[in-house]
Amino acid sequence: MITLNVNVDHIATIRQARGGNEPDPVLAAMLCELAGARGVVCHLREDRRHIQDRDVELLRQVVSTKLDLEMAAVPEIIQIALKIKPDMVTIVPEKRMELTTEGGLDVAKDVQRYSELVSTMHSAGIEVSFFVEPEQSQIDASKQAGADIVEIHTGKYANLVKEQDILQELEKIKNAAHYAKSIGLRVAAGHGLNYRNVLPICKIDAIDELSIGHSIISRSVFVGIEQAVKEMIEIINSASLIR
Repeated sequence: MITLNVNVDHIATIRQARGGNEPDPVLAAMLCELAGARGVVCHLREDRRHIQDRDVELLRQVVSTKLDLEMAAVPEIIQIALKIKPDMVTIVPEKRMELTTEGGLDVAKDVQRYSELVSTMHSAGIEVSFFVEPEQSQIDASKQAGADIVEIHTGKYANLVKEQDILQELEKIKNAAHYAKSIGLRVAAGHGLNYRNVLPICKIDAIDELSIGHSIISRSVFVGIEQAVKEMIEIINSASLIR
């Protein structure tokens, strides 16, 4: 059954808008776990636009399921990860001017560099995931680099409007997930998933977990974060009945 990891970045986005202490992403993470989330995700960006170093340190202390630190493969953040020791790091591309992560990491461009990063993380007992496009070349490169898991970028799927285009991208994600699973990788998916578009992704039996943040945080404004998480889990669990 697919499990849900909740990204709490945008709780911190709200906090940083006023520069105060609330709302607290650490408290949000605890409530997500109480509601049934099987992991907590946070992205420590180089520009610290939302999650702060203090948040990652406290999250490591309180998260009892799985802490997934999204990060760019840059020396400063690598050292922080080695110090904090999250359960897993997800390596993502990062651009200073982007509003959110715009696409998958090009692992194939520098397999040697990413292999060295995986080795460094593994030596510290940290699993490694690469956030990639649903392309065989990137999945092969991730496997070659020694990744434990690939997270397939679903942003294009989430942004498409025409039904035929959506179905084509969904098939691409499905094929990529099954291929990754066939070569021994665990498979996650995420980016842009919400209460309306997540069910078709959940029907892909090769996917082990989902990483969802913005839509859950948005929903929580109206129903509370525990209810928002529970509603998403209900949708995810319903897929197992119709796979």
